[in-house]
Amino acid sequence: MNVLLLGGTGVISRQIAAQLLLAGHEVVIFNRGSRKLPFSSDVEWIIGDKSDVHRFEASMSNRTFDVVIDMISFNEADARSTVNTFTNRAGQLIMCSSVAAYKRPYQTTPIKEDAEALFDNPEFAYAYQKAEMERYLQRVTGEQQLPITIIRPSLTYGIGGSNLGVLRQNYNIVQRIRQGKPLLMFGDGTTPWSFTFAPDLAKAFVGAVGNTKTYNKAYHATHEDVHIWNDLYTEFGNIIGIEPQIVHIPSELLAKANPGLFAHLVFEKSYSGLFDNTKIKSDIPDFQTSISLNQGLRMMLDWYESEAHTVDPDKDKLEDRLTDIYFEWSRQMEAFQV
Repeated sequence: MNVLLLGGTGVISRQIAAQLLLAGHEVVIFNRGSRKLPFSSDVEWIIGDKSDVHRFEASMSNRTFDVVIDMISFNEADARSTVNTFTNRAGQLIMCSSVAAYKRPYQTTPIKEDAEALFDNPEFAYAYQKAEMERYLQRVTGEQQLPITIIRPSLTYGIGGSNLGVLRQNYNIVQRIRQGKPLLMFGDGTTPWSFTFAPDLAKAFVGAVGNTKTYNKAYHATHEDVHIWNDLYTEFGNIIGIEPQIVHIPSELLAKANPGLFAHLVFEKSYSGLFDNTKIKSDIPDFQTSISLNQGLRMMLDWYESEAHTVDPDKDKLEDRLTDIYFEWSRQMEAFQV
C-alpha cells in the first residue's frame, strides 16, 4: 500500500517507517527534513512544516494515498488540518493520540478503552489538547467517507528518545548509578506501570494499515508486563551491576519545585499505568509486545554508549538539589523521634 507518514523520524515514527518497509509498503515521509535515518534512501521525502497549514495543504493537493499516519498532531487544529487535507485523498487516516487523553482517576483497572472518559482539565495542557483532538475526531467520524483509526501509546521509550526517567534524565540515570549518586523517584515508587518500547508499539500502527476492522475505532497499545516505577532504576542497576540508591519525594512537592518538568507526574503518572489490550489484539492479532524491561533498557544503554551521550548538567544539578533536600528533611524528621 502507498502510505504517507507525517513525522517519520521521531522515536516511534522511525520504527513505524522501518516496519512499513519490511512489510512491503511504499512509504512517503513528510517532515521538516532535519534528520535522516538508515532507511532514508528507501522512502520518498516531502519536506515541509505541517504548522504552515496552507502550504501543507497545497503540497498535498495533487497527491493521494491508501493510508495516512499522522504522528505530529497534538490538538484539534492540527487534526482538523489533517482531516481537511486528506478527505477524498486517502483511504484511511491513522491518528496518534496518547493514553494521557484518558480522564483520571480511571474507571477500570487494567484500563479498558470503552469504559473511560476523555481528559477535561485544561491545567494539564498536553493531555487536554490530545483529548480535544479526539473529541473533534469523534465528531467528524461518520460524517465523511474517510475512515479514522486512533491509537493511544502509553509512555514509550526508544532509540532517539529523551523521555526516560522521572526527570527525563536519560543517560544521567546510568552515570548517577555508576557514581553512587542517589536517583529521584516520585511518590513511593510503587505505582504499577507497563513500560513500552518503540519497536513493539510500531506493530500497532503497521497492523492498522488498511485493516478495515480498525476503521472508526480507538485503541491503546502498550506492553502488559507489570512493573512498578522503582523497577525502571533497579533494572538499570541490574544491567550495570550496581544497586541504585533511590529516594522518594511526593509528586505534589516535585511539581512545586518545577511545574514544567514534574506536573505530568501529578496528572498522569501517579495513577496506575496498566492497560487491557484485548481490543487491539482482537482487531490486530500481530500486535504482540516482546521487548522486556531488561531488553529495552539494554537497548537504550547500548545507544547511549555507542553515541557517547553526555550528562545533562542542569538536570544533574536539579537532581542533586532535590535529593539533598530529601536527606535534610529526613534528618529533621529523625529529630522528632522520642
